[in-house]
Amino acid sequence: MQQLFPKFFAVLLLGALSHAVQAQVGACMTDGEKNYAVGTGGPCVNTVVSAVPFLRITPDARGAAMGDAGVALSPDANAMHYNASRLAFTEQETALSATYTPWLQALGLNDVYLAYLAGFKKLDENQTIGASLRYFSLGDIMYTDLNGESLGMGKPNEFEITGAYARRLTPNLGLSISAKYINSNLAAGQQVNGQVIEAGQSIAADLGVSYRSNPIGPSGNILAIGGAITNIGSKISYTLDTIRDFLPANLGIGAAYTMNLDQYNQITFTAETNKLLVPTPCPVGVTNCSRTQNEIDDLSPISGILTSFGDAPEGFGEELREFTWTVGAEYWYAQQFAVRAGYFHEDGTKGGRRYLTAGLGLKYNIFGINLSYLVPTSNQRNPLDNTLRFSLLFDFGAENDG
Repeated sequence: MQQLFPKFFAVLLLGALSHAVQAQVGACMTDGEKNYAVGTGGPCVNTVVSAVPFLRITPDARGAAMGDAGVALSPDANAMHYNASRLAFTEQETALSATYTPWLQALGLNDVYLAYLAGFKKLDENQTIGASLRYFSLGDIMYTDLNGESLGMGKPNEFEITGAYARRLTPNLGLSISAKYINSNLAAGQQVNGQVIEAGQSIAADLGVSYRSNPIGPSGNILAIGGAITNIGSKISYTLDTIRDFLPANLGIGAAYTMNLDQYNQITFTAETNKLLVPTPCPVGVTNCSRTQNEIDDLSPISGILTSFGDAPEGFGEELREFTWTVGAEYWYAQQFAVRAGYFHEDGTKGGRRYLTAGLGLKYNIFGINLSYLVPTSNQRNPLDNTLRFSLLFDFGAENDG
């Protein structure tokens, strides 16, 4: 079906909102050393932005149903996105997962979606390898020039291919390293201001660590703590311009506590925080920033990550506002039926995403299915508002199978 250019613009804009608001809302001014928003007098809206935000979209229905948590949950194939070191503790020999996520259905777009395929293979008691493919389709687009004249049809898309190695160093500690190739083809072959647009490409890596306790108490409860730095890689560009954009490098830290209530009932509580490791821009109208935008653009990827912890124009208070917070819970009955819920919170000056999530899980023998649903609790639009997504899982050869 033919689509017009406005659809392309909406997809790019609202797709990026899944990660952070791309545009600054309202003007900002400086009064001495204090910055404030014109009209409200409150903190300046100053969102952190990056290229290829599709890398930060939660790709599986289990984590999505728990407020987008996943750094410290029990291992499954979708650990590839959150923290691949979870795979070091798997009891399955092999597992696969496939997830389909409709995108921007509230706008009536039926050909925009995220697809995710992940799996792993356990090599021995301490080693596991994994792989994943993420594909983001933006549908069929008709490109036009400034006069509205057609420049032809296109099928913009983005994808990521990742391979991971996880190793358990001790009975309680696991580490992982992942390598990935990223390709973002939004308008290859088109021209803007005389420059030919190309597909953006990058290579990146993830690092993960996980701790899982020995069974606690007579019920054998488990405490898990995890951390991961993802999308550490080269900057990306869509033209021959020397200015290149940062990848959405991210720090995630989380904990989960699983309680075995009895033989059939189990409940897990999890909490998690994430922060983009991308330089904070200087708001329009503010003059007390430590760096100009040109200086920020010239930073290397590693310098951008290292300085992202202390470059906010309003200091430590603004740095704290760049953390998102998630809480979630998962209840299992007989390891066959699950109910999940969660909440995600982001500061209003950094995007303002706030939503409740819920979901269900069913498992029979080697087959499982997870469903999730997102309900917004703020005025900030989310591409997944009131959208149902689902994951299919296949677990083969548990170690303790008789």
